[in-house]
Amino acid sequence: MKAAVFREVGKPLEIEDVQISKPGPREVLVRTAAAGVCHSDLHFVEGLYPAKLPIVLGHESAGIVEQVGDQVTYVKKGDHVITCLSAFCGECEYCLTGHMSLCDNPDLQRRADEEPRLAKGGAPMTQFANLSSYAEMMLVHEHALVKVREDMPLDRAALIGCGVMTGVGAVFHTAKVEPGMDVAIIGCGGVGLSAVNGAAIAGAGRIIAIDTVGSKLNLAKEFGATHVIDATEQDMVGEVRELTGGGVHHAIECIGLKATSENAFRMIRPGGTATIVGMVPVGTKIELHGPEFLREKRIQGSTMGSNRFRVDMPRLVDFYLNGKLRLDEMISQRIELKDINQAFDDMKSGSVARSVIMF
Repeated sequence: MKAAVFREVGKPLEIEDVQISKPGPREVLVRTAAAGVCHSDLHFVEGLYPAKLPIVLGHESAGIVEQVGDQVTYVKKGDHVITCLSAFCGECEYCLTGHMSLCDNPDLQRRADEEPRLAKGGAPMTQFANLSSYAEMMLVHEHALVKVREDMPLDRAALIGCGVMTGVGAVFHTAKVEPGMDVAIIGCGGVGLSAVNGAAIAGAGRIIAIDTVGSKLNLAKEFGATHVIDATEQDMVGEVRELTGGGVHHAIECIGLKATSENAFRMIRPGGTATIVGMVPVGTKIELHGPEFLREKRIQGSTMGSNRFRVDMPRLVDFYLNGKLRLDEMISQRIELKDINQAFDDMKSGSVARSVIMF
């Protein structure tokens, strides 16, 4: 099969022929239909997060089940599925206490003495996030999949697999935004726009979108933002405090930078919460003014929207088909696998919300 292979930090991905194994017990072979180009993958390409190379990246995807292995009971050939990088084991403390997105049970992967899922010329290749969706096929554990209704377009379904679930879930599950609360979202890429959309669905009062790109701020208005702040021209913290009379109940950071994470904490009101969704680079330290904690201000992280994806993703599909979740507007361009490197360049330029690879 064709796959986009990452072999060296800072170098373009290469389209190569890669061998994929047959499904073993509890494994499912999926024909990839669509894969979103997510900023998380770019972090690895740029060396901000470590990875064992060579690796096939990609994790925001949807497809159709091609074949199932022994003991698979959840899906069958022909089912439409969304993948999720936060696969669950169903047995650990995290899963049993409802924190499935934190599960890291290694039993979902093949053992070192087994045939690798991905290889080239007999040499194993690393599977990214148990998925590797920048490829024509994916071989995954059945606990990394959720079935969805067949009338859901798979290019839009792919977005739910990471960016949308991360943004909407951060609002619903991690921050637990209540009707009438004021919310600020820093960063209006795919995750940030989803957070804006989620805040609107949750019934938030003021929804303040912050970015440095005017086109993204215009999109944020379509997704439900009541106010926008251009951070190139305005002091985001001062503007938020002025708009809200002292700060927001929730600030949701969707970029992953030291400065914006610190600003998220600075713009919340006493008793407010800053939720860091963006992938802050390894080794980066966040500095906060200690006395602020005496005002019961909080800061927390969020992984994949604190999801229970087999429950949440079908609901998000219904939200889309009922007109509540905006996915059509998020897709800036549909591309081929060979265009992956240009898609990363477009992402870095800020000119797109989401590029989607169509197979």
